[in-house]
Amino acid sequence: MTPQRIGVFDSGAGGISVLKNLIESHNFKEILYYGDTARVPYGVKSKDTIRQYSLEALDFFSPFKLDLLIVACNTASAYGLSAMQEVAPYPVIGVIEPGILALQNAIQDKNAKILILGTKATICSNLYSKLLREKGYLNTFGLATSLFVPIVEEGIFEGAILDSTIAHYLKQYPSTPNAIILGCTHFPLIANSIANFYSNKPLLIHSGEAIMEYLQNFYTLQSFKETPKVKFYASDYVENLEKIANLWLKK
Repeated sequence: MTPQRIGVFDSGAGGISVLKNLIESHNFKEILYYGDTARVPYGVKSKDTIRQYSLEALDFFSPFKLDLLIVACNTASAYGLSAMQEVAPYPVIGVIEPGILALQNAIQDKNAKILILGTKATICSNLYSKLLREKGYLNTFGLATSLFVPIVEEGIFEGAILDSTIAHYLKQYPSTPNAIILGCTHFPLIANSIANFYSNKPLLIHSGEAIMEYLQNFYTLQSFKETPKVKFYASDYVENLEKIANLWLKK
């Protein structure tokens, strides 16, 4: 299958960091982005609620006849993906499995120290650590860094507030990691500040890059000269989502 019209679903604006990689690939004709901005964030909600919201997002996309849907939200990927895959008439891909594949391709040392950052719900799912253990990576540590999300939503990508919040969280992990999985699509926007906390600049696994690597491995992709047409939808205040997109896509 060669996907041309794809959807991107996120709990809010975070998935724009994934959208950026999809746009820059020039592998798609049309991309429809839906952010559930009325109910963001998902990371503090229950498993059943996240699953229900994810299925309702699938209902939103039903009129559009997609070739493929990408669940850009790590929390929705952890709790809602399997339910969506059971009922969707097209492939639905989350960001967690591609993130694991990207780490495997980048780091062969199974003793490498891997730090996983995410929302409370993503970290509590333990899915990243479980899948990494199945691949032989036993030295993993999950850290819930939920305050990163509202900081990014406020447009704070560097500076004292962000640096002190990063220090507050990362000092809880006593080692220097070889790799950090950015297990929330907001986090690539502050990736440099996260990496700069450590003198050795660990490898960062970015969901957008991982998704493209995954699609290139498992799908036949076409190349188009034109930039794909992108349409934004939201459950509330789509104008604000478009404003954020205009800012973040230039970063």
